[in-house]
Amino acid sequence: MDNSQLKSVCVYCASSTQIDEKYFRAAEELGHLIAGHGLTLITGAGKLGLMNTIENAALEAGGKVTGVIPTFMVREGWHHEGLTELIETPSMHERKQTMANLSDGIIALPGGCGTMEELLEIITWKQLGLYVNPIVVLNVDGFYDALLAQLEKAVEENFMRAIHADIWKVATTPAEAMEMLLSTPKWDKNIRKFAAI
Repeated sequence: MDNSQLKSVCVYCASSTQIDEKYFRAAEELGHLIAGHGLTLITGAGKLGLMNTIENAALEAGGKVTGVIPTFMVREGWHHEGLTELIETPSMHERKQTMANLSDGIIALPGGCGTMEELLEIITWKQLGLYVNPIVVLNVDGFYDALLAQLEKAVEENFMRAIHADIWKVATTPAEAMEMLLSTPKWDKNIRKFAAI
C-alpha cells in the first residue's frame, strides 16, 4: 500500500472498565501512534474502557477522532461527547458498515463479544472481497491466542483456504500493529472466487 493513501484507521476495542492496566496502556500507546502518523481514528464512540482511552490519547496527541454510534446508545448517554466528529446510525449493523466504509485499515485491540464479532465479520467481508484494506489483530499478552488458534484450525480442517490466513496480520505491540497497518498491501478482490472451498 502507498502509505500516503492511508488516511484513517478503525480500531475495534472493549468498553469494559474492569480490565487489566496493560490493555489500557496498549490502547493509549496506539492512540498516540495513530495521531502521530496523521491518521484519523475511527471508533465506536464509547466513553468507557479502551474505547475512551484510545479516543482521548489520539485527541491529546493532536489527532482527529470520528466516532460512530447507534442512536439508542446516544440516548443512553454512552457516547463520548468530545470527539472531532460523531456520526449516529439507526442500527448496530449500519454502525459497523459505516466504520468499515470510513476506514483504510482495521486494528483490533482486545475486547469481548462485540469486538470479536466485529473482527470476525470484517475478516469474512475481506474473504468475500467486500473489504480490501489491512486487518491487524493486536494480540496484547496473548489475549487472542485461542481465537487465532481456532482460525488456524479452520484452515487446517479445510473450512477456509490456506490463502485466507493472509487476510489478517498479528501484532504483539502497538508499534508493530502500526507497522503492519502501513506495510500491508490491499487485498485482491479476485480472491473472492476462492471463498468457496
